[in-house]
Amino acid sequence: MSLLQSPLTLKLSAFVALSETDLQTLQRYHRRRRVFQANHELIHEGQRNNTAFILAEGWACSFKLLPDGKRQIVDFQLPGDFLGLRSILFRTADHSTEAVTRIEASEVLATDIFDSFAEAPRLATAVLWAASRDEAMVVEHLVNLGRRSAEQRMAHFLLELAARLKLVGIGDKTGFDCPLTQYHLADVLGLSAVHVNRVLRQMREQGLVTFQKGRVTFDDFAGLVSLAGFDPDYLDQDGPMLR
Repeated sequence: MSLLQSPLTLKLSAFVALSETDLQTLQRYHRRRRVFQANHELIHEGQRNNTAFILAEGWACSFKLLPDGKRQIVDFQLPGDFLGLRSILFRTADHSTEAVTRIEASEVLATDIFDSFAEAPRLATAVLWAASRDEAMVVEHLVNLGRRSAEQRMAHFLLELAARLKLVGIGDKTGFDCPLTQYHLADVLGLSAVHVNRVLRQMREQGLVTFQKGRVTFDDFAGLVSLAGFDPDYLDQDGPMLR
């Protein structure tokens, strides 16, 4: 895959029209490409002196583990996303990150980030946008957990995943391939796995969405948007703001 078509470039290009200097700097982010198998923990909460990663292929998740063993998934990382960016800015990692599937990711050191910001300020702005966008998604997830019904949570979350995947050329309004289990969905939506199963069955019977055999299919995209009250403006991916 060419750098112009890499998930990270496609994602950052939603905010900044990247220059040749920006692209050359981005190229250096990919010098240390690594492969991790599913369930490998790349970043452990409480670790110090961490590195970050840029996800190129596969899915990962970030989570907090409670003392009683329960897990709250904060979000899922998709191709083009940073893994553990805060872990190289903070002295100690404040969450864990794990591979959901087999993944390919580029290891990025703090010096890589800081040097690139000095050399390519527009790229630094794009990375800041990506971090701010991640924060906006966390806000929506808080609203999901606190105020939306189980059906609305599910609808909103699946629509958000579709929009994020579309940005990097993987999903669209018809649906997307999805490796998540009902336990993943339960841990991110604050539901039990049994409740997740019930909600997905009800939404399928209503003709809204089908999630079977690793594929999410939108049977009634407009109806799902209406149910969730989904407004994608918080994802801010309609095109470059800086040209």
